Amino acid sequence: MQTPHVYALSNNSLLLDASHLSTSETLSIQKKIWSLANHCKKDNSFIDIVPGMNSLTLYLKQDIELAKWLEQLPDIWNNIKPNEFVAKHHKIKTHYNGADLNYVANFHSLSIDDVINLHSEPQYAVLFLGFQPGFAYLNGLNKQLFTPRRPEPRLKVPRGSVAIGADQTAIYPADSPGGWHIIGQTDIPLFDATQKSPCLIQPGDTLEFIPVSVGK
Repeated sequence: MQTPHVYALSNNSLLLDASHLSTSETLSIQKKIWSLANHCKKDNSFIDIVPGMNSLTLYLKQDIELAKWLEQLPDIWNNIKPNEFVAKHHKIKTHYNGADLNYVANFHSLSIDDVINLHSEPQYAVLFLGFQPGFAYLNGLNKQLFTPRRPEPRLKVPRGSVAIGADQTAIYPADSPGGWHIIGQTDIPLFDATQKSPCLIQPGDTLEFIPVSVGK
């Protein structure tokens, strides 16, 4: 059985790296990472637990526990099941009125309705959070919508923008620079620093985009 590599990053942090296991089973590997993260959250040993793409970074409260976790994590990985993680599902009401919607349609020789239907049809899985707080990288974009990123990024992409970048789609949780193609907009707040759980969407969650009439 192949197992991830586990490394010490510092005196109180370690990295589980499963990138060499990820071939066509990307989502299966991510599910195990989410299950492992959930397992570790039940232990009081950690300051922070950060799932990434094919990886999990763990920050320990006490340096003395580093050796124990370096030894135990591979065994826990081998015994844990992907379905041990229970995801939340989010329905994201989306106005498909983005500045690049026409560009994406023309690039693929599709109609606007085709783009909307292809984008809103899948149920997406949240692979990990990155780039900015609450920015969720989603798995499941239809291959017909794979679109190279803009040659020149925008200096400001509005909060709530629904966008496509290469083979992924995502929602910008805050105003920021960005090079993805904007195809829509949502009013759902994705990040609130005043909340106990600031990020609405978490790794392992699923979501779907629900088209709504423009301007409503």
